[in-house]
Amino acid sequence: MVQFIQAQNVGLAYLEERFSLQLAKDEAFFTEWFENLPETTDLEKQDLDRIKLHFLRLVKRPPLSEETVKLVVLSTLLNLAGFYDEPFYMRGEESIRISAEDEGEIIRGRIDVLVIQEQFWLLAIESKRSSFSLLEAVPQALVYMLANPNQDKPTFGLVTNGSHFIFVKLIKQNIPKYALSDEFTVLRRKNELYQVLSVLKNLSQTLK
Repeated sequence: MVQFIQAQNVGLAYLEERFSLQLAKDEAFFTEWFENLPETTDLEKQDLDRIKLHFLRLVKRPPLSEETVKLVVLSTLLNLAGFYDEPFYMRGEESIRISAEDEGEIIRGRIDVLVIQEQFWLLAIESKRSSFSLLEAVPQALVYMLANPNQDKPTFGLVTNGSHFIFVKLIKQNIPKYALSDEFTVLRRKNELYQVLSVLKNLSQTLK
């Protein structure tokens, strides 16, 4: 009998056992989040400062749903990074169901926000779970990325709750390996959305 497992219930230990997934220890594996990043313009910084202001005002009245995070934070970030332009296309959560099968077990789930070019996966969790570590949502993002049939190119992901952001990279050739960026947040005095946008802009160029 086939056993069905929900993606949100999957941990890294399970993925390591079933898919031989490994954490890449070489810093050179994932340089896209910190090396040769495009600069953020003054106009972009003004937009990002407004995003931060609006987000901090909204979190005073929790809970903040994934849909609100998408409208207030992610929509502007993706637009500024060029993900609404050619050659990119996006599919929303209502049209995506993903499964990965191994030894009679199927992992099922729905992507919470977007899939872009089958190479960039964006996963949002609710801001009411602000104490919930994003690292606990990383395995769910990796499930979707592992299920991607395209094994020739690296796959990237972004996990966010609106206030915190972690980027993920996965390469599936031979033994699948992944790595994580540092965690960025809007809750510090310095607006780290500047770095988030720089990484997104770099990925948009990488994925073209």
